[in-house]
Order: sequence, then structure tokens, then C-alpha cells
Amino acid sequence: MDVQPPSALDLKRAAGFKAVNLVEDGMNIGLGTGSTVHFALERLAERVHEGLHIKGVPTSLHTEFLARRLGIPLTTLDEVDLLNLAIDGADQVDQSGYLIKGRGAALTREKCVADASKFLIIVVSEEKLTDRLSGPIPVEVLPFARGHVARAIRRMGGTAVLREGADRDGPVITDNGNFILDCTFPSIADPPVLEEAIEQIPGVISCGLFTAFTKKTVVIVGQSSGVEVRSF
Repeated sequence: MDVQPPSALDLKRAAGFKAVNLVEDGMNIGLGTGSTVHFALERLAERVHEGLHIKGVPTSLHTEFLARRLGIPLTTLDEVDLLNLAIDGADQVDQSGYLIKGRGAALTREKCVADASKFLIIVVSEEKLTDRLSGPIPVEVLPFARGHVARAIRRMGGTAVLREGADRDGPVITDNGNFILDCTFPSIADPPVLEEAIEQIPGVISCGLFTAFTKKTVVIVGQSSGVEVRSF
């Protein structure tokens, strides 16, 4: 009988479950957004129902609603000074631990939670790994400034496309009431420099490049050969 290789969903589930094994009783944790984190939340809810005491800070309304439905206790960054860890996904991870995030439009809150966390646990399936980051880079912008930001991106050598809603007319609106520009560059030779340059444009709320957290980042990769844990 032929053995079927694990599916992409299987790999995401394995990575998400592995991440939840790092959660200890009494922790305050960041709860990311995305399909891989969804599996982590399901396993976290099981552990809560088994007696684990934690509180989570969700990075999106989607995650908040899911966590409440699953029975995961929640808190906010107003109520805690430091998160023990955050569990989140990524759209790309390179060999230096630099990330592209935000294709779920939650990048600003994800960056706030990452900054407030002692450790950032990134859960991905193996196709998210890359030698070098490549676009598109999500950028959250004030609606008032979207044209100004797009022109600034073009002057930097990139292109900026307003993200449209998949099942509705008009642009994607973030939980913060802003727009998303998906920005593509011919190459991303120096991610930290590019992140800083984009975030200095007036009207930009945050950029989907995450380069400041490598020293506290642990990447859990679900791959066909098993779950691998990487640090930088």
C-alpha cells in the first residue's frame, strides 16, 4: 500500500502543535493570525480545557473571535507589560531569520505583539522558507496617504498595488481602518535597510518586513521529514 506524503495542512498542523508545546502554565502569550496559527489555537484550546492557565493577546479580530469561540482566555497589551512568547506565522522566512508578514492584513498588530514578547515563535510549512526574501511586501497605510506612499515606493524602485477585497468591492480594510499596499521590488538586498526606509514614509503605519526580532525568534517548520526547530 502506497504511503501518501503529508499534505500542506498536515505540515501546518504539525508545526502549530509543536509551538503550543512551548506554552507553560501562567504565561501571557501573543496569538498571531493565519492558517498555521489556526491549528496552534485549536491545540492551545485543548490544553486550556485540560487545565492550562494562560491569557492570550490576539493580533486580529479574526483571531479574537476564534479564540473566544474556542474558550481561550484573552487579555490586552494595556493589561500586561511583557508577553512570555508570541505564536505567529509568516509568509516568508529567510536564512537570517528575517520575515515577510502581513498577507493576512494584520501586520501592525503582529509587529506590536512581537515587540512586546520575550520570544517570537514562528510556525510555517516548508514552502515558506527561502534563501532571500522577495515581494510582495504588505504595507499598511493611512487611506488619506495611499497615493503619496505609492509614489514614494515607486521612487525607491518598487511598485505598489492597492489590495482589493476578494469577496467584496473595494479595498481591503485592516482592523485599524487602513489600506494595504502590496509592494514589490526587483530585489530585497538588505531587508533591514528597506524596512526602515519604508517605515519612514509619512502615511505608512507599518511594513511587513520583520527584521528587528531575529535574536528572539524561533522558527518551527513543518516539513515532510518531520518538524524542525530553527533559531538565529
